[in-house]
Amino acid sequence: MDASSTPDAVPGPQAGPAVPAVPAERASRARRLAAPALYLAAAGAAFAYVGAVDPNEPGHYPVCPLLRLTGVLCPGCGGLRSAHAFAHGDLAAAFGSNALAVVGYFVFAGFMALWLVRAFRGGPVPRIVLRPALAWAVGAVVLVFAVVRNLSFGSALAP
Repeated sequence: MDASSTPDAVPGPQAGPAVPAVPAERASRARRLAAPALYLAAAGAAFAYVGAVDPNEPGHYPVCPLLRLTGVLCPGCGGLRSAHAFAHGDLAAAFGSNALAVVGYFVFAGFMALWLVRAFRGGPVPRIVLRPALAWAVGAVVLVFAVVRNLSFGSALAP
């Protein structure tokens, strides 16, 4: 066994071009920020597209299949119009189109802010863990929203 195969052996000089050294902290921070940055870029691109292509003009987006087949508004109906108004800064029109979607935008923004801060500081990635009671509560809110917006007294929630 020669000396180069022992664990204590020091490797010789490497051949090849010199690569500038990147501090490990900066490289790992960039790696940690990559995933939330990609999610933000995708959400930003989606909002930019919906902001540029008006869903109020017919022919740009497909009609909700539930609405087309039954005439019943689903919880997502008006979501594109809401996103369009939100992208243009018209919060009142966004709430008028789909209030639940606007709440979702703010929940998403809060989660992304938390993720970015933790990634920047090197903390753990936030996880979305819904306990069964909370999952049922969220489902109940969505169901009540869907039912109420289809009733005459809940017409203010309809787009």
